Amino acid sequence: MPLDWSPFVEIVRRHQRFLFTTHVRPDGDGLGSMKALALALQQLGKQVQLVIASSMPPRYRFLDPEGAIAQFSPPGDSWRQAEVAIILDTGTWNQLGNFGPFLRTLPAAKLVIDHHQTQDDLGAIRLVDATAEATGRLVAEAIGALGVPLSSGVANMLFVALAMDTGWFRHSNATAPTFALAETLLRAGAQPTALYEELFEANTLPGLKLKGRALDRLQVVHNGQVAYTEIRLSDYEETGATPQDTEDLVNFTRSVAGVEVGLLFVEQQRGGVKVSFRSRARVDVARIAEQFAGGGHRLASGATIEASLPEARARVLLAVTAALDATR
Repeated sequence: MPLDWSPFVEIVRRHQRFLFTTHVRPDGDGLGSMKALALALQQLGKQVQLVIASSMPPRYRFLDPEGAIAQFSPPGDSWRQAEVAIILDTGTWNQLGNFGPFLRTLPAAKLVIDHHQTQDDLGAIRLVDATAEATGRLVAEAIGALGVPLSSGVANMLFVALAMDTGWFRHSNATAPTFALAETLLRAGAQPTALYEELFEANTLPGLKLKGRALDRLQVVHNGQVAYTEIRLSDYEETGATPQDTEDLVNFTRSVAGVEVGLLFVEQQRGGVKVSFRSRARVDVARIAEQFAGGGHRLASGATIEASLPEARARVLLAVTAALDATR
């Protein structure tokens, strides 16, 4: 059933000062959705501040050449005048980082626009559709509900959101409506060739070296049904790469023939291990991620485990193999 955008439209009409954020380690869908909606509201004369609880990934800096997206730092006084806070592409506290405590005390109306099935109570109006291929799809609907015409800038941002969360239209969540929306965005001025070059053909040498380490460590277990690899803290210093260079590495694990679930384990600088899950179809990896206080989609999810790399690997592999065995 289509979402009812009337509460969103009413809030936008009644307020002037907006604050947008997305999840930590933001991706193309989160950043593209945030920028697109900000540009649309600015067309209506609204004041919009953009903030993220982690650094801007170098890969996506071209989306924000004017530097409108700030990195959040407590106590956040410069953002406390917002009348409305909109959280895009997540609905969980653990994905908000140090912005979460600030949000809890912010005396503003709150909205979540998201397509993930895992949701916490953020004290917000939820505009969530887990069947949507990207939050960018929902933002396109929201902009349409406002009656704001698609500018070329908005179209570019929405195209990034849509394309990145469908694996550049390769994943099973890319359907006929996905391509119809892509056509609409192209007609509005989106430039997919230029966007692709920025996103996929501007690799750094350190990033490629890190990719080599991930490929070198790739292992297949459980009768060829599970593939995993890992990135260690020492890899960053030794290659010159950054944590943002790990974004697409999990896709190599699922690309191995015969693999049902792919896993990427990444040691975190603050401690613990970030785990990315990818599934072909048999296993709902969102349910597995939820066992570790994570979540996401049926075919793509994540979690952070407060444990050493060997312990996290062992626990996750046990849960994944159990889930696979249960589908026999």
